Amino acid sequence: MNRPLRIAATLTAVAALMAACTGPGATSTPVATPTEPPMSETPSEPPMSEGPIAGGLLEKVLTAGKLVVSTDADYAPQSFLKPDGSFEGFDIDVANAIGARLGVTVEFVTPGWDVITAGSWAGRWDVSVGSMTITVPREEILAFTSAYYYTPAQMAATTKSGITTLDGLAGKTICVATATTYLDWINGTLESESLGPVADPPAGVTTTILDTDQNCAEAIAAGQNVGDGFLTSETVIDSAISNGVPIVKVGDPVFTEQLAASADKSGPDPTDFIERVSAIIDEMHADGTLKAMSEQWFGEDLTTPPA
Repeated sequence: MNRPLRIAATLTAVAALMAACTGPGATSTPVATPTEPPMSETPSEPPMSEGPIAGGLLEKVLTAGKLVVSTDADYAPQSFLKPDGSFEGFDIDVANAIGARLGVTVEFVTPGWDVITAGSWAGRWDVSVGSMTITVPREEILAFTSAYYYTPAQMAATTKSGITTLDGLAGKTICVATATTYLDWINGTLESESLGPVADPPAGVTTTILDTDQNCAEAIAAGQNVGDGFLTSETVIDSAISNGVPIVKVGDPVFTEQLAASADKSGPDPTDFIERVSAIIDEMHADGTLKAMSEQWFGEDLTTPPA
């Protein structure tokens, strides 16, 4: 019965308190209303760094701490196997430098060149650092980095043939490696952005096709009848001549190639891997690393496009 009286008393006390606070002579302290600072005063934060693509090739390599590189065991001076089982050469140095800058170890494997250029690697290796020319058909199945060097394609003739000009090889047989741009050029199917003039193949030539360019040099050195001509990179021709293979250069380079590292599009997404490795290659161009390697192995700087 006394609860209504207590409520009434409470209401009376509240009303009196409000009157005291708002009546004549009363003071009040304004309360600031929080506001957002102007856009110019908002502290900027560094953008979030994006990690590797989940399930992509870069994530695979970094997680494994290892970069598996396909190379050629018999392609001096780019890559060759030493008696102690280790690899050496320009491409080997480039691959090792890429691995070091990625912070991973490097392991080399030696599948056939035709297998490498065919794609569908099934994860057996991560990248090719093997002087691969960027071509339109290859770009359909492989992703390419920035070019790390440039080489002329050079025709040679055996000394016993007596041929001294490119036209002198008309109707003759030329030794060339399978699945190469050199074979494409002879067949008239080369689809690549050359950095220099592209000559016409000698008329009516036929080919002896071997597994690698070095097989041609070795066959000629052994006196085997693989033809009167030999087409490959000028670097390989120069190395063969210096090693006593009985050949001579004929004519000017027939075209000039852009050479890059590549990754398989059918495997883990290579997008950010290619971006990262391209950035590393660009760094090695800028800091002189690639130039020094080229001068060591080729005796000249082949890391800048020809004028």
